Amino acid sequence: MSLGILTNVAATYAENNLNQTQSSLQNVLQQLSSGSRLNSGADDAAGLSIADGLTANQAALTQSAQNAQNGVGLLQTADGALSQVTNLLDRAVTLATEASNGGLTAAQSTAANTEFQSILTEIGNIGSTTNFNSSAVFNGAAPTTFVLTDGTATGVTTISAAATVLTAASIGGTAFTAADTLAGATPQASAQTTLTAITTAIAGVSAARGAIGANINQLNAAASVASSEEVNLSSANSAIRATNFGQATSDLAKFQVLSQTGISALAQANSAQQEILKLLQ
Repeated sequence: MSLGILTNVAATYAENNLNQTQSSLQNVLQQLSSGSRLNSGADDAAGLSIADGLTANQAALTQSAQNAQNGVGLLQTADGALSQVTNLLDRAVTLATEASNGGLTAAQSTAANTEFQSILTEIGNIGSTTNFNSSAVFNGAAPTTFVLTDGTATGVTTISAAATVLTAASIGGTAFTAADTLAGATPQASAQTTLTAITTAIAGVSAARGAIGANINQLNAAASVASSEEVNLSSANSAIRATNFGQATSDLAKFQVLSQTGISALAQANSAQQEILKLLQ
């Protein structure tokens, strides 16, 4: 090979290799310091696309689990209120049974009916004042649809038990009117008729609570599935994103050595042309 000074090919090779080594070293240091092997799209374009998609799926599943739990909270609120309604109706059964016996005086029948009417009023109050997250639970005002999704496909879970009508005039699907009384012209007959209505109302409330319980189980199962899927996606996401510290530290040692030898080689390539000056002496 002839001697010349116009182009230092050896130095150019050494410089290019050193630049590549420095770039690789910088990338490894970034992976080690961030804990992630994907710090830009250039690191792994396909992997980053998959990881970002998984992150979006995780976010949707986490919120879906929360949506389901919100639904459970609503239903548990409704169930607790209906439990109190059942207790009140049980007391109404006692009063109606007592009044239908025919052994009460007019004053006693009136007193029993006064308490019964207050029970109806209190049940109506429960229906109008029970709320969850500032929304009325009964009478169709509460939310009954909960969206569960992984961000790619939507699954809508609808519950209807919380829409149970609960007023003084309608309890568990049974209508109560002014004719429903434990007193009146024929208190014994009125009490027996009212007792039948109360018993029917108790069955209606019980059925509503059963439907609520089924929906609670459904939403809890949906929340469990969403949480389990989120954990699995998190694991897959981590496998793509996380720095392999064993590999990274090995690469760090390699590039540090290459950096040092590259600098030395570049110095040697630059000094080689200085030998030409000896020919001019």
